[in-house]
Amino acid sequence: MARLAPALRHSLAGLRAAWDEGAFRQEVALAVPLIPLAFWLGQGWVEVALLAGSVVGVLIVELLNSGIEAAIDRFGDDWHLLSKRAKDLGSAAVLLALLLAGAIWAAALYHRFLT
Repeated sequence: MARLAPALRHSLAGLRAAWDEGAFRQEVALAVPLIPLAFWLGQGWVEVALLAGSVVGVLIVELLNSGIEAAIDRFGDDWHLLSKRAKDLGSAAVLLALLLAGAIWAAALYHRFLT
């Protein structure tokens, strides 16, 4: 229990740091209406969990990508193939999370309104 307060402080500091990232702010701007909408659109707890979870998943992957970028940037502005590769892989993970979320939402919308 003694570690709980410091861990919470570190987590909140991470969220404050992420707020400096434009991509994170954009994704939060989408999450704010989408998460409540998930409770309206979802037909049962599984659909709500998939809809809301896919949005939260995008935020999680973006946080990890930002952490990778910060760690790489710590070593300086010199271009290096491995640095580029690490950043590209993080970016690809964000893309896949966005595509997955989009597919889940499209399927739920289709099921709700077109079937």
